[in-house]
Amino acid sequence: MSARARRTRRGSGPPPIEQAAFGQRRRPYRPVEVITADQVEAIHQAALTLLSTQGFRALDERARGLYRDAGAEVEDVTVRLDPGLVTERLKTVPASFTLAARNPAHDLTVGGDLCVYASVGGPAYVMDNDRGRRDGTFAEMQDYMRLVQVLNVLHQEGGCPFEPMDLPANTRHLDIYRAQITLLDKNWQTQTLGHKRTMDGIEMAAIALGTTPEALADKPALLGVINTNSPLQLDIPMAEGLIAMASHGQPVAITPFTLAGAMAPVTLAGALVQQHAEALAGIVLTQIVRPGAPVLYGGFTSNVDMRSGSPAFGTPEYIKAAQATGQLARHIGVPFRSSNVNAANEVDAQSAYESMFALWGALMGGCHLLEHGAGWLHGGLTASFEKLILDAEMLQMMDAYYAPLDTSPDALALDAIAEAGPGGHFFGTAHTMERYETAFHTPLLSNWDNHPLWLEKGSIDARTRANGVWKSLLATYEQPAFEPDRAEALDAFVARRTEEGGAPMN
Repeated sequence: MSARARRTRRGSGPPPIEQAAFGQRRRPYRPVEVITADQVEAIHQAALTLLSTQGFRALDERARGLYRDAGAEVEDVTVRLDPGLVTERLKTVPASFTLAARNPAHDLTVGGDLCVYASVGGPAYVMDNDRGRRDGTFAEMQDYMRLVQVLNVLHQEGGCPFEPMDLPANTRHLDIYRAQITLLDKNWQTQTLGHKRTMDGIEMAAIALGTTPEALADKPALLGVINTNSPLQLDIPMAEGLIAMASHGQPVAITPFTLAGAMAPVTLAGALVQQHAEALAGIVLTQIVRPGAPVLYGGFTSNVDMRSGSPAFGTPEYIKAAQATGQLARHIGVPFRSSNVNAANEVDAQSAYESMFALWGALMGGCHLLEHGAGWLHGGLTASFEKLILDAEMLQMMDAYYAPLDTSPDALALDAIAEAGPGGHFFGTAHTMERYETAFHTPLLSNWDNHPLWLEKGSIDARTRANGVWKSLLATYEQPAFEPDRAEALDAFVARRTEEGGAPMN
């Protein structure tokens, strides 16, 4: 086995599938800046003006009370934030934080020049080559989670890959959380829709780590996404989830869903002003609830197809917005969340080029959390098994791009150039022969020479190959060990909360 990879396949069967070892890779390059410092400041000041004059709607009474007690102007359900209040509350946001996993080797850092790659979370449907798009089941969801555990390039499970529609809606989240805890020893995202559903995740994470919900504040282990209701509204379930998470010191990614031309101004600058204002409103609330609570600025600004109104992703506008959002997040000193997205209906060329554009925009925009890093399809409606593999490969390519350039005397290769001589070639030089196994290794999840799909069918399409790869990877899964007393306590908690009726579907 070469030093570049670790084989995950053991014993007989399909050829081994090589992967790089688990770990976050440092981005060695400065983030791309697509707007000037003056433009960043102009957007920031416009957002502050918007918050202090027009304000936003906070539908949750407790949230309005918290804003009011902190000095905001509250009139009916409208909240207005003075620029000085916003500036003061931003001072307590941590620039970086850690996320604990059940296996400490899988703990994560959020911030600096590191990024967390999370798998897809939240779609309504599941899709694969064998059965097409359909409602998902709990058994299929578990298989998807097993693949997330096996794929080393993925650092975090993204909050349930798709809805298991064969489970009751009110208690479904309990079974999802238990699956995340027991099938994975990586970090996982929780659901933040309402107080009860959020608290169930916090309590179950505490059980899994052998601690209490209160003690989790000193050791963040959960991450949730809070979406504002663009334009300029924070609803009750999201506010309840935000308050519960911040109260227990667990990070949330405040993420406005600002689609230019639909839920935001049609100009990109106007959409960014609105996104920034909504993000600031949520970030400020986390610091009112608990100063120093970890939080991320989530960017999700894109555009719509003005003929149909459908969201567009992986577009030039999305890339520019992602990178501009990174600049805005750094301007206010808050870690940045972005996403790997596409609007394709199939695992095809469109899904690949839109995702690659989105990845480039997010990662070179300096994001610290890459949401939906692998598996997203159909504008977020579908989680695809094959797209999970193709996205994992693109993430590995980005990690390879991050590898530093070796300029040692040996790498500069003057001896090899002399051996080849003018007009010669390098295939047989000693320098090449010593490195041919590792040079220019394409980080794909397959053995190119020996994979049976290649031997039997010759040149096949990427989607067909990915189907064989995920099935081969799934066969390598081994469930991580879990302390029996914690497993028993977890089962008891799920049984009790199920008997109580779970959580309402807000």
